[in-house]
Amino acid sequence: FIYTSFQERATFISHGNTARLAKELGDSKLAQICGTIAADEKRHETAYTKIVEKLFEIDPDTTIVGFADMMKKKISMPAHLMYDGRDDNLFDHFSSVAQRLGVYTARDYADILEFLVRRWNVEKLSGLSGEGHRAQDYLCGLPARIRKLEERAQGRNKEAARNIPFSWIFGREIRA
Repeated sequence: FIYTSFQERATFISHGNTARLAKELGDSKLAQICGTIAADEKRHETAYTKIVEKLFEIDPDTTIVGFADMMKKKISMPAHLMYDGRDDNLFDHFSSVAQRLGVYTARDYADILEFLVRRWNVEKLSGLSGEGHRAQDYLCGLPARIRKLEERAQGRNKEAARNIPFSWIFGREIRA
């Protein structure tokens, strides 16, 4: 449920941003569809975060250790498995475009983590084991570390940007 709390918030953000971009570009139908999906993702997020909130009440030590373990392994979205039969790096290219357009960014990733740490009162948990305290320290410091890495990566990404063809838009090249 920790993973789904993160993942549902991420998809809420990405669909909401896609809706906003579609509206700005004059595609009201796409904006409506993406807005509806974003609202649905928000409801899922609410349910999952409440479940994890209860887990923190019942067993804070195990829950915080699980949360830290999941973040150490990094959150992979289901779309990371996308493959069009041509591009072995399709998800990386798709992610680069999404990052550049502001659909879903490393900043969003850090914001989600920060939101969940706050929502679940991770900083204020007490009575934790040594492992639980280490997990707490890790989680509370992670958003700032992600933000620093994101700042460094942005400079590198600007230098490495190139056009990539996407099969689902008939090979049209998009700056990634």
